Amino acid sequence: MNAQGERKHRLEEGHGHAEKLFLEKVWYPAFRNFDDLQGEYEVADFKDGSRFLDFAFIQYPIKLAIEIDGYGAHSSKVTRWQFADSLMRQNHLIIDGWQILRFSYDEVIERPRMCEQTLQQFIGCWLGGTRSSTSGVDDLIEAEILRHALRLDRPLRPCDVMELLNLSRIKAYRVLHHLLQKKVLLPAGKGTQTIRGFLVNQQEIYQRE
Repeated sequence: MNAQGERKHRLEEGHGHAEKLFLEKVWYPAFRNFDDLQGEYEVADFKDGSRFLDFAFIQYPIKLAIEIDGYGAHSSKVTRWQFADSLMRQNHLIIDGWQILRFSYDEVIERPRMCEQTLQQFIGCWLGGTRSSTSGVDDLIEAEILRHALRLDRPLRPCDVMELLNLSRIKAYRVLHHLLQKKVLLPAGKGTQTIRGFLVNQQEIYQRE
């Protein structure tokens, strides 16, 4: 089994019929690979638990949640509270920096090309279209890092940035060093040779605003 076949096999494990069809009819025809696509991706729940996204595409600077919805799951079988819970879940994903695309089972079956185009347009906007300029991407990344740092009850660490944005250690340190130079981050602790933690310089941010 080649690398692409192995990735597809791992993605399909544990997924239902609709999700497997999405991989075969939509994602693979659109991109011809499964790089950076993860199935059954676990995220922290706003109720202090965890939930699973059907798929997550994480490629710097994108964090895309993809949900495949069957009609029955959103009709008479859903209670009012389940419906409200679903909406709040989506709200908190957005607050946590996720973008969300949702496709119905019928669209995947009957109009896969339209689903392909939607995905391609989204990825193009973030990686190759109007938002592809270096300054725009850098601003997005820095804002995401600062927002994440403000939510932590401890200093921000390089590994936090690596996990948040799916970056290599070298790239994470480079971005953090740039934020230090801009003085929007400050070293946590007294070390000067190796900085292991960072704090948001809120005074500098307020002055910029």
